[in-house]
Amino acid sequence: MSHEHDPTVEHELTVLNPATEEVVATVPAATAADVDAAVARAAKAQEGWAQAAPADRARLLRRFADVVDQHVEELARLEVREAGHLLGNARWEAGNVRDLLEYAAGGVERLSGRQIPVPGGLDITLLEPLGVVGVIAPWNFPLPIAAWGTAPALAAGNAVLLKPAETTPLTALRLAELALEAGLPEGLLQVLPGHGPVAGTALVEHPGVAKIVFTGSTRTGRDVMERCARQVKPVTLELGGKSPNIVFADADLRTAVDPFSFLDNSGQDCCARTRILVQESVYDEVRELLAEAVASVVVGDPADERTQMGPLISRQQLDRVRQLVPADAPGLRGSAPDGPGFWFPPTVLTGEAPDSAAACEEIFGPVAVLLPFTDEADAIRLANDTPYGLSGSLWTRDLGRALRVSRAVKAGNLSVNSHSSVRYWTPFGGYKQSGLGRELGPDALTAFTETKNVFISTEGPAQ
Repeated sequence: MSHEHDPTVEHELTVLNPATEEVVATVPAATAADVDAAVARAAKAQEGWAQAAPADRARLLRRFADVVDQHVEELARLEVREAGHLLGNARWEAGNVRDLLEYAAGGVERLSGRQIPVPGGLDITLLEPLGVVGVIAPWNFPLPIAAWGTAPALAAGNAVLLKPAETTPLTALRLAELALEAGLPEGLLQVLPGHGPVAGTALVEHPGVAKIVFTGSTRTGRDVMERCARQVKPVTLELGGKSPNIVFADADLRTAVDPFSFLDNSGQDCCARTRILVQESVYDEVRELLAEAVASVVVGDPADERTQMGPLISRQQLDRVRQLVPADAPGLRGSAPDGPGFWFPPTVLTGEAPDSAAACEEIFGPVAVLLPFTDEADAIRLANDTPYGLSGSLWTRDLGRALRVSRAVKAGNLSVNSHSSVRYWTPFGGYKQSGLGRELGPDALTAFTETKNVFISTEGPAQ
């Protein structure tokens, strides 16, 4: 439901520094009328963009990547201020936007259809752009996830309307400025900062928007999907996760027990390995390793190169984590700063049942649950005992076991003897309530096209 005329909805966004709670900026909030005007501009820009020679589109996207590269440090420091990310992480994120643009540009001239053998003629398929695409990006990785949808959509010949999260609009706005600086046509990439119930709803429901790409909570993703269904509008959803880290007794335990598998970005990562499943025979050893590791994590100013973990994004998110993780819950804890900022200490809960709220719900904070398992079958059962299926890791020196468990765990992205889930060269997405569709990888551009089949008769005229 639109809140366009609701007096409780503010007409500007206030961006806070999560580490200090100081105001970084205020940004006008887009209205439904703003969305409508943006769609009209985008549709006009998209017509010329789709008709441009593939080499020209690719050249402009590479120029966009070059301009982003020249501003990596600026974008990174902006990300630190608005999202509380570690400076090193933010530099990687800004560089990832550059890399995604380069990778997508390489697909423009390779976006080919097929020639299918048929009797009586020649049959070909054409991959044509959808038109105007809406990308709704989250606050946890504002820069790279915005680019996950934007780069391939542009490369496939579409225009993009990007709605960033309310708390993190600044890097998206700067990206749109850099796109114009690189020479992309006016209106082709527009950013619509705004409230979800207003700008987000208007974008999803607009008949001139051909597809929605949404990254966020499963609850909101369901709402987006329902609204798109009314227009039979395609949607890609990247939603929540409760990913397992399965540690078998034969694993290299010191490598497997990496606290940053769930503490990276302060745990605000849908791929975070927040359920640590450990074979019973090494449970005590893993617990000791975790206690030592968690206690040593340096939490503080994200702009300080020595910091290993920063704040949560907002007071609302901090309150949610506190609600799910009481201070007296049994566990292993590190430390966090006092005073201003949205701080929560690194935590591993050790007294939770597998069906407890902390073990089942996505906390989206620096919290994991340590759970024992008996054997391979028990590990698979625990790993799959969740409505989510986004990611996960498994650690073993047994290649056969690694393959068996990889096939048995219901998740879209698994890592064997690694905690790394996401590479722009490979497809990314989830099973079950973790989402719908795939992003990234060699097929990313095709997700932003329609397939048109054309049959050309070779039969001569009747004699």
